[in-house]
Amino acid sequence: MPFPAFLRRLRLTRFVVRLRFFAMAAASSSDRDIIPATTRVGWIGTGVMGRSMAGHLLSAGYYLTVFNRTPAKAQPLLDRGAKLAGSPAAVARASDVVFLIVGYPSDVRRVALDPSDGALAGLAPGSVLVDMTTSDPALAAEIAEAARAGSCAAIDAPVSGGDRGARAGTLSIFAGGDEAVVRRLEPLFGCMGTVRYMGGPGQGQRAKLGNQIAIASTMVGLVEGMMYAHKAGLEVGRWLEAISTGAAGSKSLDLYGKRILDRDMEAGFYVHHFVKDLGICLKECQSMGLALPGLALAHQLPQTVRAATQH
Repeated sequence: MPFPAFLRRLRLTRFVVRLRFFAMAAASSSDRDIIPATTRVGWIGTGVMGRSMAGHLLSAGYYLTVFNRTPAKAQPLLDRGAKLAGSPAAVARASDVVFLIVGYPSDVRRVALDPSDGALAGLAPGSVLVDMTTSDPALAAEIAEAARAGSCAAIDAPVSGGDRGARAGTLSIFAGGDEAVVRRLEPLFGCMGTVRYMGGPGQGQRAKLGNQIAIASTMVGLVEGMMYAHKAGLEVGRWLEAISTGAAGSKSLDLYGKRILDRDMEAGFYVHHFVKDLGICLKECQSMGLALPGLALAHQLPQTVRAATQH
């Protein structure tokens, strides 16, 4: 007995629907648009910088899962609707894109690569890990390779702009890794500042290290100029205003001149992190056979400050 035509059409329709369902289910997070309604975001590290940066993602409507070694530091984000996870791996399991911003390269290695509870251990294929810590370029390349082995992606994206830039959402973001992945993440980066693609894995870190070299030398000149102006009997605030519109004007002057003058000691960028950054710069320069005497001097000064605060 021939199969009725309308039943054949019904069976074909059900078959097509099943195919579409399985195709959608198989699609990895790398195929999805970055939008608040569907993109799950993870955040590891909720200190001075991370708390403000993650807060902008919450304000934009993204679902956020967070982890911090000291849970109390994540409380302001939890009060706004973020969910607390028990480990970096748990954050990754709940996320399509995971950001981390922690202290030292050793912290990055543990948070990203720990085989039991690191972020890559929990990241699903097609997901992305973004390290916004200022860290070692070689470590960034190692993380990118480990991510590729797990069918994921890793981007190194350190930032410049300090605590004020983090609060205002005006950070400069230096991104290294797969350019297509960086472009896809622009809606997320745009909540925190302006992203610029710098090249392959590790190049975001190298761009940030160059930034730190420039800042360190500029800060030495700014502080010594202020000391001279004071000793010379100038009104230092007026002097800062006068030089700000000339060749000596700089972002460092705008950000730090008045804070130094006002003796504003509110924690922003910790001196031990600056020592760490410049130490990585020196290590990179040594590997290149590059001598930068100004950098070596600039590295000594925050080391002296750090030593003085430890007594």
